[in-house]
Amino acid sequence: MGEVEKIISNALGEGRLNLLETEARELISAWEIPVPRSIQIKVVEDLELKAEMISPPFVLKVVSRDILHKTEVGGVITGLRDENDVKNAFIRMKIDLELNAPQARIEGFLLEEFIQGGVEVIIGGMKDPQFGPVVMFGIGGVLVELMKDVSFRLAPVNQREAIEMMEEIKVYSLLTGYRGSKPVDMEQLASTIMKLSDIITNIKEIKEIEINPLFAYEDGVVAVDTRVILEKGSEKTNKI
Repeated sequence: MGEVEKIISNALGEGRLNLLETEARELISAWEIPVPRSIQIKVVEDLELKAEMISPPFVLKVVSRDILHKTEVGGVITGLRDENDVKNAFIRMKIDLELNAPQARIEGFLLEEFIQGGVEVIIGGMKDPQFGPVVMFGIGGVLVELMKDVSFRLAPVNQREAIEMMEEIKVYSLLTGYRGSKPVDMEQLASTIMKLSDIITNIKEIKEIEINPLFAYEDGVVAVDTRVILEKGSEKTNKI
């Protein structure tokens, strides 16, 4: 059994219809979509063994099957400069989670390198009851709900269609270089749209997948946060 199929099978076997962030990272990494370097910890003492594996600044995130929107319950803390900051953040996060999500089951915590700069975009995929697999692209980060500047295509999406999706958003100039900023790597961005299209087309158990934000740079992309919603079904994945 391939690793992706195993991740999905384990989640459904546990009665979960959403992947943990760590599982979602493994899934998109199987399609060679870059993610930040990170370590998983369960207790603060794990830092002494693993902290040297990644470089500051850091972001600390909770990993829980019961928490989809981590920021709303204090499950994300950014701007951590060193190990002491991480330890303090760890304590503060546990207190916030006990107050804001007391019933949530906590699998652990993810400490990752803080990604900044570039242009924040969103790439999503969903199974539409009428049209089947659909792919979405737009401006990402906190602006996605405010601006609603997105484009759609039926999946699978080829390179030409991926480029058209980018050209259709209102703030396309942010991608090509705006007021002295450097243009992003359009080839890698188009490739990432195509990879997500491949995922939503071929993994029948995925109902929705969203990468937000995906940071686009002049020399590549990095997927910072990934959300995957599953649906029960008898069909097997076509690609692992």
